[in-house]
Amino acid sequence: MLAKVDSAALVGIEGVPVSVEVDVGNGLPSFTTVGLPDSSVRESKDRVKAAIKNSGYQFPTRKITVNLAPASIKKEGPSFDLPIALGILATTELFDVALLSGLMVAGELSLDGSLMPVNGVLSIALAAAERGCRGLIIPFDNGPEAALIKNVDVIAARRLYEVVEILTGLRGPSRIVPEAEQAVHTNYPVLIEHIKGQSSVKRAMEIAAAGMHNIVMQGPPGTGKTMLARALPSILPDWSFEERIETTRIHSTIHTGTNTSPMSHRPFRAPHHTVSDAGLIGGGSNPRPGEVSLAHNGVLFLDELPEFKKRALEVLRQPLEDGCVTIARAHSSLTYPARFMLVAAMNPCPCGYYGDHSNICNCNEMHIQRYRTKISGPLLDRIDMHIEVARIDFDKLCKTPDTETSAMIRERVDRAHKIQSARFRTETKTYCNAQMRAGAVEKHCEIDHNSKRLLSRSVKQLNLSARAYHKILKIARTIADLGGADMIGSVHVAEAIQYRRHEVV
Repeated sequence: MLAKVDSAALVGIEGVPVSVEVDVGNGLPSFTTVGLPDSSVRESKDRVKAAIKNSGYQFPTRKITVNLAPASIKKEGPSFDLPIALGILATTELFDVALLSGLMVAGELSLDGSLMPVNGVLSIALAAAERGCRGLIIPFDNGPEAALIKNVDVIAARRLYEVVEILTGLRGPSRIVPEAEQAVHTNYPVLIEHIKGQSSVKRAMEIAAAGMHNIVMQGPPGTGKTMLARALPSILPDWSFEERIETTRIHSTIHTGTNTSPMSHRPFRAPHHTVSDAGLIGGGSNPRPGEVSLAHNGVLFLDELPEFKKRALEVLRQPLEDGCVTIARAHSSLTYPARFMLVAAMNPCPCGYYGDHSNICNCNEMHIQRYRTKISGPLLDRIDMHIEVARIDFDKLCKTPDTETSAMIRERVDRAHKIQSARFRTETKTYCNAQMRAGAVEKHCEIDHNSKRLLSRSVKQLNLSARAYHKILKIARTIADLGGADMIGSVHVAEAIQYRRHEVV
């Protein structure tokens, strides 16, 4: 007897429909899986057999052949356990095969018949909605994530026998209701009000957060660069539902176990400077998303920027410019989204005290030059704002905390971000000023005659590139949005220019 169960395989972050065909026929008892399965899929026969027996059902002692179609797509992971088990049980006439029609199934089986969460459920739910499936059967722990997709009925279960009882009508389905959007911001470990002084840097961070602009902070050790970066998530704007879906899909492809809830806030990724190229950009024999993709629609913080390998830094140039990463292999080519806000921190020299009035720098010119040239000009040109972080005076350290709180700044940032959302509502995958392409810059960043003269002089004096010119206009647009101005004025352009004056090389 033949049974077919719809499921899906992950290709990158995309869910590709897969038909699980189970045939139980005459012959010596055997269990064969075909259709380009990997080792974890081939091992499913042992998990499925034990799960069926320990759930109180009879496992057929006949020749079992499982085909995963189409065979041209490599099948990975244990998510095919549940559809294979249901296919086998359907062939034993435990329930009618027609009950599986229009349902997409995914889940890992424990030996006792429990359903374990799998990765990539959000992509599988999207595939089910696009295929027009009437329902999606998944492990209970994956339910909140899949429920983000409103066009498919999510049916979650904790054990194999629960799924069978739901199909046969002996048990009502456990339908998952989507989680409410978390709008309360109270769990940030570092807030702006924890940082004393640095008012000019806080202003720059407010601008950067409002427009999601890339920034690099330079200053001596102990001036608060890392703490400022850690406080940045507390002032980031709320994200749209589409951004949340995109980011959760990426994290869902690599996270399993207890971490199965939808993401409630923008990601903040801070890889160590020993990270490999593949760890930062993504890769491997079966390409996985790297830190730049895990930071999609959020922040990628690179502390001690020159300590990162030069090759790793140079591969950042494509995602910073294109907002995506393409990983090519001999058998496939995958593209992962990577629109992130880059926040970098660095010292001015190897010892960190070059230009510091309180400490003596022990580095010679050759050491300083070698240290700074680890960061190439083309990479720096792609960073919107260059910020000097000065040493804090003792008097400011002893002062009471600043009255300007993260909540107050976030309110202004959200207001500016809503202006941008309305501005780009008709444009595809553009949610903030930093993501504007050249055409959008020309359309939304018009400046008056005085501003043009000021910008023209600055471009000549600072020897700025065409890319830097566009970035100044984007920053000026964000400053105007924070001020509630429709037109970019010379005061907005002047403030934007100062963030290009302190180039680190």
